[in-house]
Amino acid sequence: MGMCRRRPQVAMATPGRWAAAVLLLAVAAAPPPARGFSLPLQQPGDCGDARYFDISRLACRPCGAHQRQSAGGSSCECQPGYRMVSSNGGSSVICEKCPANMSGVTQDGWNCIICPKGLTSEGKCKCLNNEILVERSVDGVLLDEALCIHCNGSEQSFSASDSSGNRCVRCEQTFINVTKSCDCSSPNVLTGGLCFSASENLPPKGVATVRFGQLGITLTSTWFLKNLQSSASACWLYSNLTACQALGNMCVMNMNSLSSSSTDACGLFQYIYINTARLGIVNSISFWRHNLPWLYYGDQPGLASQVLEANHFPTTFSFKGTDKDVKLQFIAASFDAAGNFLKWQNLEGGVLQLCSDTQTRLDAAYTFGTTYQQSCKISVSKILLDFANPIFYDLFLKYNGDNGQQYLWAVPVLNLNLQYSEMFVNQGSNMNNWLLTRRFFLVDTLSGKENDLGKLPRVIRIASKITIRIRLVSPTQRGTIYPPLITVAYTDVLVQNPESQSVMVSFSVSYEMDQSEAQVQTDITLGVLGGLAVLWSLLKTAGWKRRTGSSIIDLQTVFKFLLFYAGDLANVFFVITVGTGIYWLVFFKAQQFVSVLLPLPSQEEYFVTYIACAFSLKALQFLQLLVSQLTIDIFFIDWERPKGKVLKAVEGEGVIKSAVAPVSIWRTYFIANEWNEIQTVRKINHLFQVLAVLFFLEVVGFSNLALMDSSSSLTRSSDSYIAPCSRILRFGVSAALWLAIALLQIIFFSVFYERFVEDKISQFVDLCCMSNISVFLLSHSCFGYYIHGRSVHGHADTNMEEMNMNLKREAENLCSQRGLLPNTDGQTFQISISRKMRLHYDRIHEALTRKRGPARLLDSSANTFEQSTRAYNTMNKFLGSFIDHVHKEMDYIVKDKLLLERILGMEFMEPMEKSIFYNDEGHSFSDVLYYGNETTLLIFDILFFSVVDLASQSFILAAILTYLQQEIFRFIRNTLGQKNLASKTLVDERFLI
Repeated sequence: MGMCRRRPQVAMATPGRWAAAVLLLAVAAAPPPARGFSLPLQQPGDCGDARYFDISRLACRPCGAHQRQSAGGSSCECQPGYRMVSSNGGSSVICEKCPANMSGVTQDGWNCIICPKGLTSEGKCKCLNNEILVERSVDGVLLDEALCIHCNGSEQSFSASDSSGNRCVRCEQTFINVTKSCDCSSPNVLTGGLCFSASENLPPKGVATVRFGQLGITLTSTWFLKNLQSSASACWLYSNLTACQALGNMCVMNMNSLSSSSTDACGLFQYIYINTARLGIVNSISFWRHNLPWLYYGDQPGLASQVLEANHFPTTFSFKGTDKDVKLQFIAASFDAAGNFLKWQNLEGGVLQLCSDTQTRLDAAYTFGTTYQQSCKISVSKILLDFANPIFYDLFLKYNGDNGQQYLWAVPVLNLNLQYSEMFVNQGSNMNNWLLTRRFFLVDTLSGKENDLGKLPRVIRIASKITIRIRLVSPTQRGTIYPPLITVAYTDVLVQNPESQSVMVSFSVSYEMDQSEAQVQTDITLGVLGGLAVLWSLLKTAGWKRRTGSSIIDLQTVFKFLLFYAGDLANVFFVITVGTGIYWLVFFKAQQFVSVLLPLPSQEEYFVTYIACAFSLKALQFLQLLVSQLTIDIFFIDWERPKGKVLKAVEGEGVIKSAVAPVSIWRTYFIANEWNEIQTVRKINHLFQVLAVLFFLEVVGFSNLALMDSSSSLTRSSDSYIAPCSRILRFGVSAALWLAIALLQIIFFSVFYERFVEDKISQFVDLCCMSNISVFLLSHSCFGYYIHGRSVHGHADTNMEEMNMNLKREAENLCSQRGLLPNTDGQTFQISISRKMRLHYDRIHEALTRKRGPARLLDSSANTFEQSTRAYNTMNKFLGSFIDHVHKEMDYIVKDKLLLERILGMEFMEPMEKSIFYNDEGHSFSDVLYYGNETTLLIFDILFFSVVDLASQSFILAAILTYLQQEIFRFIRNTLGQKNLASKTLVDERFLI
């Protein structure tokens, strides 16, 4: 049982002791009532030299006597002149002062030692150059006195101390070449750890400064101070490939800026480039000098346009095909700051994208035809951590030759921060002034370091905006492109508090083509249709003048012409924008071999302007239509005659007399209510229209057709990249859906609903005839409509049995026809009345509307109600007699309109002596209702929906606001139309429900 352990003997606890222990534990475990579980935040940098950061307490603690904070900050170390006696980390350090004769401390800090050549600021021994410090013998025994051993730089050894001063190593080859030793004494030149002979033709003295123009700061870079002159000299004298690359990188860190008076990194590079023409060029590229990196395309005026447009990229792309046809295969040669080649890098995986995302979304940037946009805000601390060492890229586009060999096409860089003779030549739009370059970087945390490369930089430079621009050769049918262009804009950041500082960065890929031809065609179409709109508006104005009975061209005529032209021009803009949107939707999304590319957002501005103009002009036309419908003159002619007489008590006389039986007013009220109901009847259901459009856009996925990518699929996976929307495609998709759904509704309404369910316009005409009520409408001074509702049965105020009998007789053709003329069925007419007829109508109408005092035809002693009643009866009698040809001086004729009159919507004959009734089988009186203006209402709804959507980029918000405006205007039309109806017909508004 040796593996078992015996339990220790424990005394039995009494119940009292258990209770006390539990109480103590509860008190100890309970948190302080005020502080809870909080503690003050302290960081290692807050502790200072005399304290250290206790990682167990997460707080600063004091160091012991003769101690200071260590380099790491989480422990203490002995002050200079003191050695460690013991150390267990933190403040558990015991220090002892070194004796006066052994004042130095060994490198490990544990022993005191004699230093023959003095002490460093840390209290350690120091040696001279080319000497190494020795504190222990070969077997590890500590020496009483440190030794400074000189490295043998003679021809047999060529050794010198390394950078740490701990070993003797072979000295740099330039020392040996120049002095045959490891000493680079005067007059030889020592720079950057290299030795150059004074007799050699060295490049000019370089300026080791870097200018950060956005901050207005010019600083001396430690990296440039250490490496600029040596790299330039080694590149110039020895054609050292790495040194040439390092010099080129320093020029790139200086934004490739060129100045004739400066000998900075780019000035030295240009000096070497110009003076090494004898070395020849690389790959038959005149700008690529042998041994040097390719940094510039040259500074000749107009060279940029030749580089970007003179040659086509030697392969084609498509929207549907293999990966090599639909993918942009970018590849980059990468270098470090010292000029070492790192590797070839495929750009997929987010090499150039500073914003993190999924692999699929990052790689979508290189799918041909997909407009890519990515932006985010990155903290400076993350940038310093992720990009401690800058990487430089030479970008190429890979393609396959005819023989199957892979080739690279150099991609030019447009650096917006580049200065040429102190001018930002790349920030203008004139391509002939651009200075194209080759190499670029994402983040530079190196050139902004002052004094010490191991410390944080004072300034960092970030590629805050990178854009790859792809231009399609136009015209093309096979997806041919010009060489791509990568545009880079850098942001200078003064590093002050990296944790709180951040930078907005973006990466995008845009596609464009020459849109000038499309713009010219659009302008021509607009000019032609705009000219036709002027002629059409003039015809409308002439027709309006004829209908108003005026022949004078006055200010009102000009204003009316402008209103007509506004509506017609709105239709022109609408046709052009819808046609443009559907054109781009079909030809861009359906193409396999790329022949067209979408306009850029900046190129869409003209399109948005057209939509805004169309909406503004259509809104003006709609408001004019609304006003005209709310001010029409209307009167219901009651053909019913009294049937017999009745006994009636005479008020105030106490006698009963015989009087004509009154005619019931309820039929008039009934017709007025029916007219009131059909005022806003439309050929489409506007609620269904809005919901159906929204359903197809958001649920079915038609909105995905508006994305600026090559896919024509209606669905997108959740992990795929969602391209930005094109405003042209967005309008094209929504307008096409509006028109398609509205057309289907109108076809259904006209072919099925009105034929088999109800036709409210025809039913209203029938109802007028059954009610023995005619409708007299004047939409203009001398033009309007007439609905002949005179009953063929003589009267309509009867009981149910007689009414059914009348309907049966009419169905069996046992009575005359309903038409105004004998043996005709024509009940609806367009009327063009004479001025005499209009003047007589107005005289009666003045009393009817009570706009003036009592009419001269009425008894001035009668009250207002009686005057209105008499005026109503007078108007009813007058219009009835007018229809019955009683007034020979105001007679009328009935005729058919000419075909051209129907097409133009105007009348050629002017009613001089007699009014003219034109047969109208199309029920055109609906022109004073919503029903007859469906086209105007539909276009207004589409434009309103589109304007809201383009402003908010939300189909849902556009649908909600469109429905709300429909309901608001419908309410206004109903309410004010009802008031006008009550005013013009003397029907009490309380009976209009």
